[in-house]
Amino acid sequence: MTIDDSQQPAPRRGKILEALARAERKVFTRPAPKSAKAQVEFLYTRAKRSTKALAERLGVSTRTVQRYRAAQLTTPQKRLQAALVTESEWQPQVRARAREQEATSRGMMVRVVAHFGFTANGSSDDGRERTILTPISPTYAAEILRLQEAGATESELHPVVAKAITESYFTEWGTRAKGLRADLTDVRSIEFEF
Repeated sequence: MTIDDSQQPAPRRGKILEALARAERKVFTRPAPKSAKAQVEFLYTRAKRSTKALAERLGVSTRTVQRYRAAQLTTPQKRLQAALVTESEWQPQVRARAREQEATSRGMMVRVVAHFGFTANGSSDDGRERTILTPISPTYAAEILRLQEAGATESELHPVVAKAITESYFTEWGTRAKGLRADLTDVRSIEFEF
């Protein structure tokens, strides 16, 4: 890694990925650590109490890790801020249990404000912005969560989310508008609820 690489801003996640992260945070039974010391302590336990392993993971010296643990350093350096955010590792069992419920029995709710364009057998409807609140079946919830876990990009998630919304909202689980396909574009806001 060059000096220029370490000063580049972290890539921004898309709206769907951010919404999934927010939904996961809502199922936590305790808040994730906020202070640099608490975050380093958490990561230290995850690194099996190895200062050397944690230092390698964070890209700092072992002495820097010791300073964070002793609260001598309280503000993380800019290049460490992204590494110290622990939400992706926080309460893995709580997260796994919520994901399992969404993927097998409950499904999830989605609230989206976006532009929807449509195509159907022999006709089309001009797309327009809609505000939609609808449940997503466990099958689609499982697919969305699997893609998120696999590191899918926003553009890879769009068609799956659009298909889930089409099935539950526009075709009402296949009872009307057979053959309708909705394209989800220009997402203004989106929220998932586990």
